[in-house]
Amino acid sequence: MKKAIFNWSGGKDSALSLYHCFKDGKFNIKYLLTTVSESYYRVSMHGVRRELLWLQAQSIGKKLKEVFLPENASLNIYDEVMKRNLKELKKEGIDYSIFGDIFLEDLRQYRENRLEEIPMKGVFPIWGRSTKEIMSEFIELGFKAVVVCVNEKYLDKSFAGRLIDSSFLSNLPANVDPCGENGEFHTFVFDGPIFSKSVSFQLGEIVYKKYETSSNKKDEDCCSKNNVDSFDTGFWYLDLLVK
Repeated sequence: MKKAIFNWSGGKDSALSLYHCFKDGKFNIKYLLTTVSESYYRVSMHGVRRELLWLQAQSIGKKLKEVFLPENASLNIYDEVMKRNLKELKKEGIDYSIFGDIFLEDLRQYRENRLEEIPMKGVFPIWGRSTKEIMSEFIELGFKAVVVCVNEKYLDKSFAGRLIDSSFLSNLPANVDPCGENGEFHTFVFDGPIFSKSVSFQLGEIVYKKYETSSNKKDEDCCSKNNVDSFDTGFWYLDLLVK
């Protein structure tokens, strides 16, 4: 099988993409790769504690590769850190990098351009599918996820902490993508067919954080969802605690 890394956010799109990779059997996934804030030890953008990330990887049965980023990393810094880490993984014979992206063409092009420098090839298992269809499949397969971050431009505080189910989908405003593909919300998956056991956690407090636009940075869709200070908006974060 082809050696690959899987870009793991801990959220629903990653989980469903990984499910399809396991089902297809084309890749030998050596690592789950996740960017983590070196200041707060939390998953970039999602705000989830790295201890819960470890529990996910342990239940999935894959090694975790953490890439640490400075707080509010610029695109250039992000690129440098990722390139350095990917080159090390390339030495292990890894030629493929798998993502859970769905329809953001400029984000995919960005990823593929950066991977060419390694060189590696990008793989996108759920690319081009209907996000409504993806969410239906996610729920029907028995995955369970909780909303850990919401963009206040699209959703209010009450959505933080909601479980992903049919009720959640029916309550989304018309301008919000069912998968939150435009950055409207982010999730933490704690159970489903790729897990050997459910990841236990407790709900902590909900906190608000505001990010200001930096004029010398591209927007989220053009670079990486890890570059959070490219936003001019606030986010509600639900802190999940290890149980």
